[in-house]
Amino acid sequence: MVENSQNHFKNEAFSIQTLNMASDKTKSISRKKILADPDPTAAERKKNHIELAFESQVAAMDLDARFFYEPMLAAHPQPGSLPKISFGKKEMRTPIWVSSMTGGTGRARKINENLARACGEFGLGMGLGSCRQLLFSDEFLPDFDVRQFLGDSAPLFANLGVAQIEAILQKKETARLTDLVSKLRADGLIIHVNPMQEAMQPEGDRFICPPLETIQKLLAETSIPLIVKEVGQGFGPASLRELLKLPLVAVEFAAAGGTNFARLELLRNSPVEQIVFEKIATVGHTAEQMLDWANHLSASLGADCRTENLIISGGVKSFLDGFYLTKKSRLSAVYGQASGFLKYAQGDYSELKTFVAAQIRGLELANAFLKVV
Repeated sequence: MVENSQNHFKNEAFSIQTLNMASDKTKSISRKKILADPDPTAAERKKNHIELAFESQVAAMDLDARFFYEPMLAAHPQPGSLPKISFGKKEMRTPIWVSSMTGGTGRARKINENLARACGEFGLGMGLGSCRQLLFSDEFLPDFDVRQFLGDSAPLFANLGVAQIEAILQKKETARLTDLVSKLRADGLIIHVNPMQEAMQPEGDRFICPPLETIQKLLAETSIPLIVKEVGQGFGPASLRELLKLPLVAVEFAAAGGTNFARLELLRNSPVEQIVFEKIATVGHTAEQMLDWANHLSASLGADCRTENLIISGGVKSFLDGFYLTKKSRLSAVYGQASGFLKYAQGDYSELKTFVAAQIRGLELANAFLKVV
């Protein structure tokens, strides 16, 4: 009887011990679930940190002194958070302008279609390459007819040289300009002013009148919305002052620092002329110089400053350059690029899309965390 009681207590104690062990095991499993690392990439990321630490060091001389970095004042910006910009009768969701590039060649159609798709998808503005060929023939119209890819909401401007405008005005054929804008379903016309390029070009045009007079006359005779741009050397302060007094949708800088079309044409000239004209073909002004002048001029002109926007282009290599310059502008401003887009527009659209999306995200981050010094 005693032996049976002892066995009973032993069995009961074993059962309790077994239950406690099972309970402890359950608690342990439960605790592991609660404390499990929610970041499964942590180990690999830490390994990367160790491997890349020495490559990630930044010297003081490499810091961008144009900005204060303010990490305390904003959360991560939501995609699509950039402020919209009125541009003529349209609206841009992103302050980036695809500057005039190409047309009338075999490769131009694909490039322009890709660029137009990006402008439509991301809310950029676009200037077409020189549309001179379309004044008298529609042979190359498909190279330029991109409104269907752009959509209706983004601004699109056709493009002609001031030499063609001068000739059209002399012949009293301004209807050709209206027809050009209409057939391209464009929002207006860019006039590129390029006396140095024409002088360096072996088959270049020669202006009879100063470009300012030609543009003033066109404004008096038509209601076509106009943008005036240079082609890689920019405008000096006296020229810029006269332009800002005109009722233009925009002045595009096309400043020194990007592609210089005067130098480009000089490279097509004779070796002797390349040596003689090398220095004059490369005169010009930077975008930052021009912006300082534009800020001062717009303030001094007051109500006489009638230009609505600036397109700051020429040497704008990155979204940080564009952010810095547009934030410094007193006038409504976007920034323009050409070669940066051209690099990615020649292949599959996905490459261009990735490039544009990255630029826009960079602008959103800059807008949230950077202040211009």
